[in-house]
Amino acid sequence: MATAQVRGSLPGGQQPEAPRELPLEQGHGFRRLSARLCALRPDDSSSGRTEIHLLFDQLISENYSEGSGVAPEDVSSLLVQACRLVPLNQNHLVSKLSQLIHHLLNTLQVIVDEQNLDFLLAYTISAIQQCSSWTHMQILQALAALYLPDLLGKSGLLMKLSDLAQSDPEVRRAAVHCMANLCLSVPGQPYLEEPYQNICFQAFLTILQSPKAPDMDDITFCMLLQNALKGIQSLLNGGKMKLTQTDELGALLAVLKKSMFHGLPGLNIEMPTVLYPTPLPQYDGRPPIKPQQPEASASQPPVSKKKKSKVKPKKLQQGEEEEEESSGEREVAPAPGSGRVNLPGGDTRCSPSLDAQTLPVAGSGAAGKDRVSSPFSSASWKRVSSSESDYSDAEGGMQSKVRSYQAKVRQGALACFLSTIKSIEKKVLYGYWSAFVPDTPELGTPQSVSLMTLTLKDPSPKCLANLVSNSPYNRLKLSLLTKVWNQIKPYIRHKDVNVRVSSLTLLGAIVSTHAPLPEVQLLLQQPCSSGLSNSNSATPRLSPPDWWKKAPSGPFLEEASVSSPKTSSEPCWLIRLCISIVVLPKEDSCSGSDAGSAGGSTYEPFPMRLEALQVLAHLARGYFSMTQVYLMELGEVICKCMGEADPSVQLHGAKLLEELGTGLIQQYKPDSTKAPDQRVPVSLVSVSSWISLFFVLQSHGPEKLDEATGTGSSLKNTHCCHRHCCCVLILILVSLPIAAITLAATVADVVTLPLFQVVMFWTMMLNGPLPRALQNSEHPTLQASACDALSSILPEAFSSLPGDRQILCITMLLGLNDSANRLVKAATSRALGVYVLFPCLRQDVIFVADTANAILMSLQDKSLNVRAKAAWSLGNLTDTLIVNMETPDPSFQDEFSGLLLLKMLRSAIEASKDKDKVKSNAVRALGNLLHFLQPSHIEKPRFAEIIEEAIQALISTVLIEAAMKVRWNACYAMGNVFKNPALPLGLAPWTSQAYSALTSVVTSCKNFKVRIRSAAALSIPSERERYGSTDQYAHIWNALVTALQKSEDTTDFLEFKYCASLRTQICQALIHLLSLASASDLSCIKETLELNGDMVQSYILQFLKSGTERDDSGAPHSQQERDQTVRTALDHISSVQAPAGDTAKRAVVDFLEDILTIYFDSSG
Repeated sequence: MATAQVRGSLPGGQQPEAPRELPLEQGHGFRRLSARLCALRPDDSSSGRTEIHLLFDQLISENYSEGSGVAPEDVSSLLVQACRLVPLNQNHLVSKLSQLIHHLLNTLQVIVDEQNLDFLLAYTISAIQQCSSWTHMQILQALAALYLPDLLGKSGLLMKLSDLAQSDPEVRRAAVHCMANLCLSVPGQPYLEEPYQNICFQAFLTILQSPKAPDMDDITFCMLLQNALKGIQSLLNGGKMKLTQTDELGALLAVLKKSMFHGLPGLNIEMPTVLYPTPLPQYDGRPPIKPQQPEASASQPPVSKKKKSKVKPKKLQQGEEEEEESSGEREVAPAPGSGRVNLPGGDTRCSPSLDAQTLPVAGSGAAGKDRVSSPFSSASWKRVSSSESDYSDAEGGMQSKVRSYQAKVRQGALACFLSTIKSIEKKVLYGYWSAFVPDTPELGTPQSVSLMTLTLKDPSPKCLANLVSNSPYNRLKLSLLTKVWNQIKPYIRHKDVNVRVSSLTLLGAIVSTHAPLPEVQLLLQQPCSSGLSNSNSATPRLSPPDWWKKAPSGPFLEEASVSSPKTSSEPCWLIRLCISIVVLPKEDSCSGSDAGSAGGSTYEPFPMRLEALQVLAHLARGYFSMTQVYLMELGEVICKCMGEADPSVQLHGAKLLEELGTGLIQQYKPDSTKAPDQRVPVSLVSVSSWISLFFVLQSHGPEKLDEATGTGSSLKNTHCCHRHCCCVLILILVSLPIAAITLAATVADVVTLPLFQVVMFWTMMLNGPLPRALQNSEHPTLQASACDALSSILPEAFSSLPGDRQILCITMLLGLNDSANRLVKAATSRALGVYVLFPCLRQDVIFVADTANAILMSLQDKSLNVRAKAAWSLGNLTDTLIVNMETPDPSFQDEFSGLLLLKMLRSAIEASKDKDKVKSNAVRALGNLLHFLQPSHIEKPRFAEIIEEAIQALISTVLIEAAMKVRWNACYAMGNVFKNPALPLGLAPWTSQAYSALTSVVTSCKNFKVRIRSAAALSIPSERERYGSTDQYAHIWNALVTALQKSEDTTDFLEFKYCASLRTQICQALIHLLSLASASDLSCIKETLELNGDMVQSYILQFLKSGTERDDSGAPHSQQERDQTVRTALDHISSVQAPAGDTAKRAVVDFLEDILTIYFDSSG
């Protein structure tokens, strides 16, 4: 009935008015689409729904510019007609209609008239009551665009539904969920107005302060708290809400602290309604008053504190039952403002000690029978009786579900607490610090609960991993990580999958924290059985020490086992463990509680496999020297993962491939610290294997492939054709040294064939499922990740791939650049920017031109991320133009299209007006393009205007108050412009503007790195004429002297470390100007030296004496080079023909001679 009422006509029986005719030149698209929509009648057929979908999409994508001629009444009529066409049982259409309402009203800033507003509100409110919850976000945004007072006013709908008096718990939870969604920030859209922010905040606060209603189940209550916490966090983050009132902040902090411990077993926190800031501590000379013993514990015998502190943990043997402890509880008086804590078993302490505590790990089953000795827990769990432990499967599953929801509440409270900290001043936060950070209590008073209590007691997965990830172990004493490592290692074989996943998460956090750490390297190399047979562990009986060694699958797995002697230790046991988890069948001994595994699956559950892949990616990123030993084996793992049906496994496989590719690129960099003999070791047995395989293929064809390589050959599994295998093997064999082939039978000898190994690795990838992942349009995230992986290929390896594989990579990337998905388009744009730098591709004019057109198209995309990646790639492409320009062969410059160059200039100019993420690389591209221009281009009239516009764009970017990277790149680009001898620098009108912008930056910019770059740009012109007039030269000279004088004037301590580099660059620029000075310039130089000669001389002497590393600014490196620049300047000044009687020349010559005399005298 509700649906029929909403779909009816307007009040009073009036039908919605058809949109009036608009002028053809304005609103033409809206008028056409509106007419089509008004011509439709309610139709529940599939074709009718499809037509409405398409019309809504077209209306949303229409370009509504200012002054488009669309009248508000036309928009209102259109929306009413759209509501009449969409029944409330069509969730997808309702969601699309809500997007249309939100888009049109916000874009066109339409105020709906009262009559139509009533209809639209009735429709959307009915929609939120009847449609699925996944549509609520869009419906609420539509409601917000229509009329917020009907929702969040004092008598608003959501306020009534979320009130404590609401009898239906589910309705109340849904209303709070809607309110939280209304508080979310939408990029590009106005945020919730301040009055409504305050209303929502008070509602959320009331919910968090209220106890659970008797008729509400635990899970619904947890979801209610989660939504309230999410709403407050959105207000603090998106709305930038400021908590200025003490009561308001104190009330929030009180409920957050209470929620942090929600559902934590063994703790019952009672908090005051408001936390007040603690005043600064005052000295009190009176002795502390001995606290009275609570009555509940008066009958208990006293316990010696000394003995209590030395209690050892009771070791639990298999089959041994724990004694049932008293279930009575007693209250402990809390410290002021710290909350009240009830502990089981009469324990009055909440000790952060890591000794002698037992704790059932989360997820170990509701029965709680399996208890393990853990260094991260304390005696805070209630001991369950034997009757409580006999849960049925359904009961156990429900208990596990409740614990999971309670953990989410605690996680939400911590996230909201972090947002609260960021939104208030530190001096205000300091007053509340003692309520959250543990302090030292007075004798006889209990330890207050704190964040450390939560860290030690929370059994939910990944808590400890977060602690490890944020701990500066590189600055702490050794052995701290070793203790954590050895304690967590036994749990990787625990029967419960949640424990195993959490253990892997922690190990992943360890190997990714400040990697590489020497301590972690030693831990990775220890024997695999170390720590797995810990007698203190109550885990199920473990397999023998070599439990991870399974029957190898595939030639590289077999090769790895053959090439390592039986007595040798595994290079990295954690890599072997993760490979086993991903590709090998699970063991029956650890199949308990394996939630998440597919029915009938023989592998480990998906969470376990995904976590193992993440750990492998962390190892590839931080400890590549160990990971490279398993390169080919990991290649097979990646092929297997990317060949599976589950997109998440494919995605993690692609991420691992990207990390391995990046590691290889880092290893091959010219400045790599790794010696060649440390790169990708390959045993000579592998050489022998490939020789044998080649002869088998030649003799018997592809049908003998399995016989030669063993069952499950990766080459066959990846559909590598017989012809391609032979070609690749020929390439491999001809590249082998003769000594390698001669000694192929020697097992112990190892040679390094890095390029061969990398080529084989990428051949495996490109012949495997990677191309299929790139073409999987149903999963754009996987496509984007595959693009990132493809961009991590080593340039040297790419040039060694067969031609068809190279063409495959290029064709796929150029094709994917047309993708409608912005995630894919951004990844493709970046990958093309990587490929255009490859030495084997950068001189291919056709490829460079195709890449340029693809990048220019992406530079026009609506997505900022796509434009940012495209701008970065355009900068790389223009770097390639400069590299090609510097080669002796001029063919590339002659063949590159001038029209395309003009398009690139125009696009770069427009991009320089974009956001900083785009602008920084756009100005880099402009500088390169202006440097690349040839005299044949500059002479053409159509280039004159665009050159002027490009230089003006650079000048304005140098001067604007933008991000440091933007201004640095702009100064760098200006220096590139000065390098082009064909540009009329010194004669063109823009010369003075360019030099004025740079001199302004070098004297006044707050960032010293930008000053350094501007000084470097000022020292680039190689001829005196390019500095312009005498006045222009004098202005530059005086600005550099002023900049030298102010080289230590900064209030930012972080800038002081760049002072020496700045002075070095300024001195270099001054000496360069002296080496080009004309007779008319000497008088200005003399005047400056008379005023600041001592200062300039002292800094130039420092420049000559101190060493400096060569950077891209071209500053001289050795002392000989530096003093030679002064000699060159002296020789030049001496050769200047000055007018008779002019003393300026003599003054400058004496100045330089004095510098050299002092320098040589001091250097002995």
